[in-house]
Amino acid sequence: MKHVISVSVDEDTIIMIREILRKGPFRNKSHVVEEAVKRMGSGGSQ
Repeated sequence: MKHVISVSVDEDTIIMIREILRKGPFRNKSHVVEEAVKRMGSGGSQ
């Protein structure tokens, strides 16, 4: 089950997220953030 949350990020972070979306296989900003949190929780980058 997915839960809706709200986060505030600085301008540099949103620019980075948009660039990741443009280059990568992610569906949307939520997908980028979800994958980043999963990677952080598993102990590093993949």
